Amino acid sequence: MRLYFNLTPNIEPVPFEYQHFLIGAFHKWLGPNDIHDDISLYSLSWLSGGKKEKDMLNFHQGAKWFISCWNEELARKVMRGLLSEPNVCCDMRITDVQMVDTPKFGERQRFLAATPVLVKKYDGQGIKHLLFSDSGVDDVLTATLKTKLEKAGIDNKGLRLFFDRTYEKSKTRLVTIKGIQNRASVCPVIIEGTPEAVAFAWEVGVGHSTGSGFGALC
Repeated sequence: MRLYFNLTPNIEPVPFEYQHFLIGAFHKWLGPNDIHDDISLYSLSWLSGGKKEKDMLNFHQGAKWFISCWNEELARKVMRGLLSEPNVCCDMRITDVQMVDTPKFGERQRFLAATPVLVKKYDGQGIKHLLFSDSGVDDVLTATLKTKLEKAGIDNKGLRLFFDRTYEKSKTRLVTIKGIQNRASVCPVIIEGTPEAVAFAWEVGVGHSTGSGFGALC
């Protein structure tokens, strides 16, 4: 399930590094919860519709945003929370919400990256960020989604994820959230597997930190 939001224009300037505000609004609407430290079976997009003006962003015509959830009850809990507290950030608030059921997918689907895809590899030297052009990144991308599928109790037989390297506009982007820098990929992702697994990816996103605004798909 996916929730599409329309937001009012901002009154206060919106900083370039605003993603933590969206994360905060999401958890505010959920109320006390322990999902923040658990595997994220949901994904958050970024705001769209803004324009860069000097050292800030302005959303003169308002903004759009979406949240996707595998658990329908989680989405409904967000809905209940925002009805009493519609403010998001910088004096922007939710004006309306569209709740959309997960589409029907086949066994192979190409998705655009609505937000940069973050892929992490843990080794003896610490954490390395893998990019779409790196060797082995597809294996990590696949393993990460398999872990989420297992958490949800969904069959991951035959699952395969890989970046679409034929896309000529693929690039990387350095994203800073709460002072932590992450190098992520802006590149389409192709998913092969059961229709249920493909739909699950649309809901929860791909890669790491989908609950922090990475790896949302469209």
